[in-house]
Amino acid sequence: MANAYLQGVEISASQFLDIFNHYDNDGNGYIEGKELQNFIRELQQARKQAGLELTDKMRAFVEEYEKNADGKIGIIELVQILPTEENFLLFFRQQLKSCAEFMEAWRNYDADHSGYIEADELKNFLKDLLQRAKRPYDEKKLEEYTSTTLRMFDSNNDGKLCLSEMARLLPDQENFLLKFQGVKMDRKEFNKIFELYDQDKNGYMDENELDALLKDLCEKNKKVLEISKIPTYKSAIMALSDGGKLYRTELALILCADDV
Repeated sequence: MANAYLQGVEISASQFLDIFNHYDNDGNGYIEGKELQNFIRELQQARKQAGLELTDKMRAFVEEYEKNADGKIGIIELVQILPTEENFLLFFRQQLKSCAEFMEAWRNYDADHSGYIEADELKNFLKDLLQRAKRPYDEKKLEEYTSTTLRMFDSNNDGKLCLSEMARLLPDQENFLLKFQGVKMDRKEFNKIFELYDQDKNGYMDENELDALLKDLCEKNKKVLEISKIPTYKSAIMALSDGGKLYRTELALILCADDV
């Protein structure tokens, strides 16, 4: 089935997901190593069978990765190669250009502050993005985008997206949450840290208190976090705050390994 889709002039959002899942054999969110080599070989075969030339982007991709045994690509890289209908994932990326914008959008659409975006909240999020960009859509297409996005990023199949799942819409270099995966802590340790850095004991952190926490985290985790990126980390995390007040629940989305 994936091979047949690769022969298409245009690939629908759901077909794109089927292709990605077909080649991501181990389900780790990347097509890499042997998976990537299989994809390149079958892409070339499928286009040839369909009487289609490789596009310029496909050709550049093949040249870059064909002999690179250590190469790997994620969903966002794949959508730039394949002729996906309306490039719907790239479109979402274009509307959320930075991590701070992404975090602000998350806060707005997690309407019940549950720490998750559920199907109805996701649908509203996608609808508003489409309207903001003046992109045409109908209810059926919106439903498809919503269900495909859920299928694509809901790694534990619970029917809703946590912050780290939704953040896969961002390119790896923008997705600072990938780095914070390595410094997450259990609930007990997180509570101790929050109370330590909430110096005035008012129940939330301000920018200065968060800055002190991030500096110490970077010092202790130099292999994972970059001190030079503290302003980026801080602006993204503070986008979750309520008027400059970063409460325990919001910071837990970043630093706590347990469910919120």
